Amino acid sequence: MLFKKKEKIPEFFKPILWSYNFDDINPRKDKKAIILNSINYGGLNHWRWIMKYYGKKEIKKNLLKIHTTEIRPRALNLASIIFGVKNFNYAPRGTKR
Repeated sequence: MLFKKKEKIPEFFKPILWSYNFDDINPRKDKKAIILNSINYGGLNHWRWIMKYYGKKEIKKNLLKIHTTEIRPRALNLASIIFGVKNFNYAPRGTKR
């Protein structure tokens, strides 16, 4: 029986994924957390890795699902330019009557 080698992310992600058990992170299953933390707290090496691994189209698709309140304002501006996201998912502030 053949076992697939467990996919791992590079060690330089450890500082930006401090709230996760780094050894258990899977790039496929934990895509949202990796993309979100890379955009919010990562450096150029993190941004390059997620673009190479996931591709701009997949990152854009995930960014459209994330509420803008989860993304730091400066990172939001840069991500909108790089990934071509014009309308982010804004969380509703209240209900209309």
